[in-house]
Amino acid sequence: MRSSVCPLDCPDTCAVLVSVEDGRAVELRGHPDHPVTRGFLCAKVARYLERQYSPQRLLFPQRRTGSKGEGRFARITWDEALEEIAGRLQAIAARYGPAAILPYSYAGTMGLLNGAGMDRRFFYRLGASRLDRTICSSAGTAALNHTYGYRYGTEPEQFRDARLILAWGVNIRGCNVHLWPFIAEARRRGARFYTIDPVKNRTGASADRHYFVHPGSDAALALGLMHVLVAEKLYDADYVARHTTGFEALCRLLRDYPPARAAELTGLSAEDIAGLAREYAGTRPAVIRSGYGVQRSEGGGLAVRTIALLPVLTGAWRQRGGGFLLSPSGAFHLNRQALERPDLQAASPLGREARLVNMTQLGRALTELDDPPVKALVVYNSNPAAIAPDQNRVLAGLGREDLFTVVLEQLQTDTADYADILLPATTFLEHTDLYTSYGHYYLQMARPAVAPEGEAKSNVEVFRLLARKLGFAEPCFEDSEHDMIRALLDSSHPFVRGITLDELEQRGFVRLRLPEPFLPFQDGGFGTPSGKLDLETAVRPYEPPRESRRGDEALRAGYPLELISLKSDAGLNSTFGNRPEVDAETSLVWIRPEDAAPRGIRSGDAVRVFNQRGGCRLEARLEAVTAPGVVATRSVRWNKHSPEGRNINQVTSDRLTDVGAGATFYSCLVEVEKCEN
Repeated sequence: MRSSVCPLDCPDTCAVLVSVEDGRAVELRGHPDHPVTRGFLCAKVARYLERQYSPQRLLFPQRRTGSKGEGRFARITWDEALEEIAGRLQAIAARYGPAAILPYSYAGTMGLLNGAGMDRRFFYRLGASRLDRTICSSAGTAALNHTYGYRYGTEPEQFRDARLILAWGVNIRGCNVHLWPFIAEARRRGARFYTIDPVKNRTGASADRHYFVHPGSDAALALGLMHVLVAEKLYDADYVARHTTGFEALCRLLRDYPPARAAELTGLSAEDIAGLAREYAGTRPAVIRSGYGVQRSEGGGLAVRTIALLPVLTGAWRQRGGGFLLSPSGAFHLNRQALERPDLQAASPLGREARLVNMTQLGRALTELDDPPVKALVVYNSNPAAIAPDQNRVLAGLGREDLFTVVLEQLQTDTADYADILLPATTFLEHTDLYTSYGHYYLQMARPAVAPEGEAKSNVEVFRLLARKLGFAEPCFEDSEHDMIRALLDSSHPFVRGITLDELEQRGFVRLRLPEPFLPFQDGGFGTPSGKLDLETAVRPYEPPRESRRGDEALRAGYPLELISLKSDAGLNSTFGNRPEVDAETSLVWIRPEDAAPRGIRSGDAVRVFNQRGGCRLEARLEAVTAPGVVATRSVRWNKHSPEGRNINQVTSDRLTDVGAGATFYSCLVEVEKCEN
């Protein structure tokens, strides 16, 4: 039995036990001793060996033989692949400058070494354009950093002690399943569990009560709740006085958001808003689990900031089991500078920091960016042809014959079809890595459980080999994985100090050096210069998203429905898009019967979801699982599985959030029409 860690983009970051027979993994199960994994895996990862040993697994380097997007390749050797990549990158850098080279990666693995290690060193030293990795969580990250100063949150283990739990914009049973047993335990003890979301997903169906809110109106709801807390003097005056500033300014703002106005903005009733505020203030301990869904609208940063103020006003941070959780990832105070080595930019041909390109606007970067234009794209840990917004522009860019594209992958994804050189990547079972978490406080290490399939290589090894081909002489390019882990652990922060490679090697997972219980803001201690939270600068007036039922009138006239392209229960972003059940789930669109009737749509009909950016064909399901005027689909379908070769990101925009320059997938107006054939 060998230990590993699930690398996928999920807050649970599970500790995994791997049964190996004759050098082959035969079973995966959750580590029973891990305090959050607790012996079980989600249904997605329990079947991961289907991917590990899939007949579709990429095993050898390949060179494109057909047109871009056709997906036709011929096998070559590793030496041929590396020589061609190095030669092409050198030629592009010489002609256009190194900033004409763009890396594109995200959270295909959450491992630090293979996700943000040797690759960062390589591209810094090369002088390539830097990628602003914004597509998922940047608005929420910026909001918490601004408001709290720290990205800490309530420990998942403490949810069992809560008496009221609000799941706000998060599908816990689908995307954070290892939190669910703690919630179930709290409910057995008498806790109430409510959900707030434009879509009644699996978690909402299990709640004591579900609140349907308009997409992008979360900040308005939070402001309405705060109005009641202040107007009825339900807030914790002592906590506010001791640990905040700007309360009077906040009160002036809140006067404009009585329950009646908040009801108009959110779609809830004034009575429901006032009742929820009173119940939240009157129940101790109360905790809010917020998901990243609330920050995927144009005002996503404001939404996170206002929701995060609720436990501050009520003093919910004082009690074990109270508070707020979006992400505790800021507690992992590792030495990321030593891992990534941004200082190498000084040795690059540019001799300085290169330009920053927002990954959410990849389509624009590939089709419009100049001085220099993007002439080379290196993709790893991501599938932008499927997951990036404004898909028509993205595919147009990927289809450029003058764009040299390298893709590191495990399966032949939509993006892989556009590669000039396609390289086989290892899975998490085949390489060493170190893992933080955005759902709990355990640092984890994994060693290879099995040898790589075929000629697959880790990202660390690929970028190490490319550095050699390009003649990079800095010793850091010869660092082993253990050297890189030791560099990360070389931190003076008390949360990390004293954790060693040997300890991780022996135990597999180690809790950060935190108090027990960890109550990060029990006595204030916010990460601001004064140590107090500034209520005045934390919030601003709410403005409905441009693409919403209260936004741009001209857009609403043509596209009257709001679309939520929520996460798949069966898949995880595009990782399992090759599975038939994921394809089946992501080919559906849910529409309320009263919205379907005037369009002549019945359940099972083929429909087209479209707007001014594009459209795709889906199958209608008539169910009242969304707020009125809202349609929902699961993402992200592989384009190649669609009859038209397109998915729902045909209609999503590349507009950015109010802070953090993040993606606005959930600010999206569409129309739905029945297909004639």
